[in-house]
Amino acid sequence: MLRKAVKAKHDTAARYLFRKARALVNALPAHKTKQEREQLAALRQKSRAQGKPPVTSVKKPKPAARSRTKTPAAKSTRQAKPAPARDLGDRFINRASLGYGPPDKA
Repeated sequence: MLRKAVKAKHDTAARYLFRKARALVNALPAHKTKQEREQLAALRQKSRAQGKPPVTSVKKPKPAARSRTKTPAAKSTRQAKPAPARDLGDRFINRASLGYGPPDKA
């Protein structure tokens, strides 16, 4: 699956699968996973050779906090008008069908 992701240039999937593969290899004894480690290293070199960014995630440093204090926003003097009530026309609810008693006769 990792080879397929690298070959198809799915960077996010390849990065995720490289992490999973590294975790699996690190969980097993080193003398038993020598071949797998070599294969992962070769595959990582191949993915870097394709002109992709490095597969390890690089966190950007946070920008320095500003020392200035923020000025409060000016309050609006206009008040919002309430929305006008919509005219629904002559609609009657059949209260009897809802179980509220005898029907209204309008």
